[in-house]
Amino acid sequence: MGIIEMIFLGFALAMDATAVAIGKGLTLKRIESSHVLKTGLWFGGFQALMPFVGYLLGVSFADIVTSIDHWICFGLLLLIGINMIREALSEDSEEFDNDFSWRVMALMAVATSIDALVVGITLAFAGVNIWLAAAIIGVVTFILSASGLYLGRTIGSKIGSKAGILGGVVLIAIGIKILIEHLAQ
Repeated sequence: MGIIEMIFLGFALAMDATAVAIGKGLTLKRIESSHVLKTGLWFGGFQALMPFVGYLLGVSFADIVTSIDHWICFGLLLLIGINMIREALSEDSEEFDNDFSWRVMALMAVATSIDALVVGITLAFAGVNIWLAAAIIGVVTFILSASGLYLGRTIGSKIGSKAGILGGVVLIAIGIKILIEHLAQ
């Protein structure tokens, strides 16, 4: 997986956090720099941490699943992508508030980075430089989620579900690419 693919992966994984940040932006009368910094650091930090943790878990089991690793990558990315699209198309409206306390932000950061944990497992099987991948995913998520506050404040809630759909499609596409590359060998 090259740097461009890692950037696309970062964008895809950042969509949940960005959608939540957009929702938080909708609740703000005024965006303060502390809101932007907290949002970017919490979401970006967890999005960088979780793939690393997943990678360590994946490396622990690499000898067992080497012959089917491409199917595991494809299956996990497909499931995550479908779930992201399903959630984005769901008619359940999420409630957001303007609370930026560490408890609220930590809970949201963990909830939006579970997918990144699973992706980290797949990265172990793909032989990816996890340090570079985690850094790219974290930086992309920082930028997009911090920007999401402004998007939510200025253009409304309709972008939130579209972001989730886009993220799901990108994850599925990366999974298909990994599968095709391994089957072609």
